Amino acid sequence: MKPTRRPANPCFSSGPCAKRPGWAPAVLSGALVGRSHRSSIGLAQCVEVIERSRALLQIPADYKVGIVPASDTGAIEMAMWSLLGARGVDVLSWENFGETWVDDITHHLKLSDLRHFGAPYGKLPDLTKVDTDRDVVFVWNGTTSGVRVPNGDWIASGRKGLTICDATSAAFAMRLPWPKLDVVTWSWQKALGGEAGHGMLALSPRAVERLESYVPPWPLPKIFRLTSKAKLIEGIFRGETINTPSMLCIEDALDSLKWAESVGGLDGCVARAEANLAVIADWVARTNWVEFLAEDPATRSCTSPCLMISAPWFTALEPEIRFTTSRRMLARLDKEGVGYDLATHRASPPGIRIWTGATVERSDVEALLPWLDWAWTEESAAAKAA
Repeated sequence: MKPTRRPANPCFSSGPCAKRPGWAPAVLSGALVGRSHRSSIGLAQCVEVIERSRALLQIPADYKVGIVPASDTGAIEMAMWSLLGARGVDVLSWENFGETWVDDITHHLKLSDLRHFGAPYGKLPDLTKVDTDRDVVFVWNGTTSGVRVPNGDWIASGRKGLTICDATSAAFAMRLPWPKLDVVTWSWQKALGGEAGHGMLALSPRAVERLESYVPPWPLPKIFRLTSKAKLIEGIFRGETINTPSMLCIEDALDSLKWAESVGGLDGCVARAEANLAVIADWVARTNWVEFLAEDPATRSCTSPCLMISAPWFTALEPEIRFTTSRRMLARLDKEGVGYDLATHRASPPGIRIWTGATVERSDVEALLPWLDWAWTEESAAAKAA
């Protein structure tokens, strides 16, 4: 039977993600539209975003934190193009975005001293093989595979290389071991449910030292430049953004950060995301047609858990038919208005991806799951009849 209870917020997209509970456009009524980001009040708001982010994420005081262009993608590209090439690089991938960084390093930066450690969707590479005396590039949470790094134990405290971490779907929902990370990037559109287009970049003192002592052999566009005359451009980390930010997005980011503070800061946000994952884990355990894509429970993402359909008749289908069948099933939820954007990434195995970051209410996850059972039953009957 069709469920009667509906999620209050049916938005389960993995980016842009659900706005914080209670959000409405009216929260942006005080935005500095028409004002310069260089005005004293505009600059103060940019600084406030930086400092509230630092406090919430518990970033060490000696790390530089700044707002940069082009979302998390811009932040991680800026880091790679500005820092890599001084020593050999180990790059890890187990999902689409990690594979993109491998491609950039291999075919665009064209580094020769490169080692790639990859794993199929659902698994992690062997982290014990990584040499942190080399530079290391990796994502903390694989948004398109639902697989996360369980901890930073594999990163040496006395390393000689830099660790460059794309943490966009981990920040504000998972604990990051800052002393083990030299460069961390994220965006407002993920765990904060903010608006897209702006990235955040955190640099350790070791990363700053590299920037001021190494000049990459390739040209850098303006939006990637972090130094001038071999010195860090300090203004970037004092709210003086490289290009013009949206003051609407700044206002929205401040609203999200204040909300995160109101639910207990990092502790509260992590607890909310982990509770959402636990609801799904309980459902998967009692459901006979679906499984986690992440094989090891310790590596299951609490923000972007990915599920694969495991029913024997479904797995026997040709790949293209599995893809279209799973998309038709999820289209039923979209049509009912109970679950939007639940399909796995186009590069991932066909299945279900549910954003469960801190801005998602546990009650909405609980209300969604019976609808997944209903949609599966309906699509199974239709597919078998055909």
